[in-house]
Amino acid sequence: MTLAAAPALLVHQAPLVIDGAATAWILVSMAFVLMMTLPGLALFYGGMVRRKNIIATIASSTAALMVVTILWFIAGYSLSFGTSGPATNGFIGGLQAVFLDGVRINTAHSLAPALPEYLWIAYQLTFAIITPALIAGAFAERMKFSASLLFFGLWHLIVYAPICHQVWGGGYLGSWGVLDFAGGAVVHVNAGVAGLVCALVLGPRYGFGRDNMAPANLAYTAIGTGLLFVGWLGFNSGSAWAADGNAAVAALNTLIAPAALGWMVIEWIEKKRPTLLGLLSGIVGGLVAFTPAAGFVDPKGAFLIGLIGGPACYAGAVWLKHALKYDDSLDAFGIHGVGGIVGAILTGVFATTAINGAAEGADLVKQIVGPAAVIAWSAVGTFAVLMVCKFTTGLRPTKDGEVEGLDYSEHGESIH
Repeated sequence: MTLAAAPALLVHQAPLVIDGAATAWILVSMAFVLMMTLPGLALFYGGMVRRKNIIATIASSTAALMVVTILWFIAGYSLSFGTSGPATNGFIGGLQAVFLDGVRINTAHSLAPALPEYLWIAYQLTFAIITPALIAGAFAERMKFSASLLFFGLWHLIVYAPICHQVWGGGYLGSWGVLDFAGGAVVHVNAGVAGLVCALVLGPRYGFGRDNMAPANLAYTAIGTGLLFVGWLGFNSGSAWAADGNAAVAALNTLIAPAALGWMVIEWIEKKRPTLLGLLSGIVGGLVAFTPAAGFVDPKGAFLIGLIGGPACYAGAVWLKHALKYDDSLDAFGIHGVGGIVGAILTGVFATTAINGAAEGADLVKQIVGPAAVIAWSAVGTFAVLMVCKFTTGLRPTKDGEVEGLDYSEHGESIH
């Protein structure tokens, strides 16, 4: 009797040569990054809206998790990390792995041959989940829930998956040498620019600039920040894909970067007192700016990126928004867009081969062109998705529903 031949590997696959320590660490990192969306981002955003919209804001993060998980299984993974033909592979992956066909217990992705492919899929899914959830901060308090469901689904397939492939999955930006260790372009620039487009297309909230829109519960936001911070260790050091020195330096750098208190200093000078919201926003801004450089820089570079990134995010979230008078509800663009762009550029300044050999050839031109390409794709794709939503589900609730609050008008619930 002859033995059946082993199934052929897909183009993107390699035989699994498992590293037990790396596998254990990425299993933990996957849980950390998932925690960043639920409950981390949900509470971070939920505390910054008005009381009547807390439930709806948390529901938005929950919806992003549900919709993206299903689509990642169906086609998102294949489009992000699969391989298509020579004419298209620079921009988007193929469809060989839809419904995870061809993925087996003994396969790995060629980018990470020491990790089971099932784990690689799960880890990358957690990045795909949090990215559209970040966008929701820009349209908080004024998008219909049905519209957000459709938006998350279409945006994942049309915007996130192609950009992920272009930078991380074998596409033209990554092949050209654009550095993005843990998501400066793929996650933060992408989500921030999409958030700005959403804010401009939807227009301001009713009463914007007139009504009191102060945060309802900064304790929620503080708890959410802490959960995001812990989760960011898996986000950044897990992106080494191994339990090694590169993961260790990324972990230490992740602790150092947000401690550069640039945001607090600027706010203290301008407003004569430091606020808790400013401290929390400064932590997140420092983390955002540092993310693309996490495993490419030494601790001095991490400190300087955090020191520059905090004030840059303050400028985006406070000065730029006020000057241009757009309503980015929770500063998705001001923090994630601006911070991601600044961090991507600074990666070209501070990346060193003493930390990571992949930093060889890093330069400012690549680190400017890379985010610029992401900005263009994200802006055009997001606008197209919003137009589909506008003419199907509609984008905004009624004026009465928005004034009453989305908790009750969209979900029939309220916080007591």
